[in-house]
Amino acid sequence: MNKKICIIGLGYVGLPLAHAFSKKYQVVGFDINKPRIDELSSGFDRTLELTTEEVNESIKNGMIYSTNIDDIKDSNIYIVTVPTPIDSSNRPDLTPLIKSSQTIGKVLKKDDIVIYESTVYPGVTEEVCVPELEKVSGMTFNKDFFCGYSPERINPGDKEHTVTKILKITSGSTSEIATVVDDLYKSIITAGTHKASSIKVAEAAKVIENTQRDVNIALINELALIFDTMNIDTNDVIEAAATKWNFIKLKPGLVGGHCIGVDPYYLTYKSEELGYKPNLILSARQINNGMGKYIAEKTIKLMIKAGKIIKDSNILVMGLTFKENCPDIRNTKVVDIISELKDYGANIDIYEPWIDEKDKGYYNYNFVKNPFENLKKYDSILVAVGHDKFKSLTQNEYDNIINGEKIIIDVKGIVPNPSWKL
Repeated sequence: MNKKICIIGLGYVGLPLAHAFSKKYQVVGFDINKPRIDELSSGFDRTLELTTEEVNESIKNGMIYSTNIDDIKDSNIYIVTVPTPIDSSNRPDLTPLIKSSQTIGKVLKKDDIVIYESTVYPGVTEEVCVPELEKVSGMTFNKDFFCGYSPERINPGDKEHTVTKILKITSGSTSEIATVVDDLYKSIITAGTHKASSIKVAEAAKVIENTQRDVNIALINELALIFDTMNIDTNDVIEAAATKWNFIKLKPGLVGGHCIGVDPYYLTYKSEELGYKPNLILSARQINNGMGKYIAEKTIKLMIKAGKIIKDSNILVMGLTFKENCPDIRNTKVVDIISELKDYGANIDIYEPWIDEKDKGYYNYNFVKNPFENLKKYDSILVAVGHDKFKSLTQNEYDNIINGEKIIIDVKGIVPNPSWKL
């Protein structure tokens, strides 16, 4: 097969994948977001996953960025990398996946392969996506067209573990297609591949990767809450415990982002649908989701203890993205801290150097430019994200913008002398 690949969805996952494939294959990058396509066509990636040079390299390789379905008609491999979020009730929202499948169904041809990379619960590819492909195309699964599943493992902002350097799980709807899919990824993934025994196994493997991490972090977060009541430094405890060879060294903190804070709900949803309540996983989610509220309440208590009036106080929150050194704001739990502080009547300024000025207008927050370069004083400062730019700040710089008694809350363990750290 002379492969022409179409990547559906050009976000944090799809764009780096499209760039990697464009070095060896003819590629079309498809997205319904026209401003995104326009920016990429001009060489700019606002996710900062690719440099301008890399975006232009993909164009030079012959890659097309498009919103036009006519441009993807002659593709024979479709790779779906759209988001799989949760709704306000923590239920999986498969809308982007379903709509992508419907789009592909309109252009699907004999012997085409559709590969899904989006995180799902086991069964979604064959029980949700395939029926949409069949209905729209009028063709029969595993006779006229085939499917594969190869879960994404992109780590936003990580310039070391990039797409080709992360081992890839692959799978296919037949044993022959599984080999085709595996060979396809093997041709660009230098770290190698692992061919799963079925699509459902690959789906399950992806969803438990982040569920395991979520549960482990929840344990550390709960220990941090316990040690805080005991007046013991959690980080000191972790450093001591980590001297044992098999201790898993994790730090307490906010659990947000597009994976760890979301994926477990895909598994718990399906589990409960089948009649089993996953108590441990749900408890871990509850602990991790409560950390923002705990941090906000700790800030307020320290301010009250210092004799500060909470209503109309000025609090500086440093960082809004879900992790350090990237502009990704998806499912960030810093918003929980801000919401709680606002409920107490505090005025919140946000210093976030990683979010583009144009994008700040989308959020209903008061963003400030470098607060260490102006004269405004704050009643407390809360460092929520461990950006490298924040790590270089000195205690004197913090002290210069504090009003009255120093209250500095350090969520990430990067402040020289904080009032309290998680």
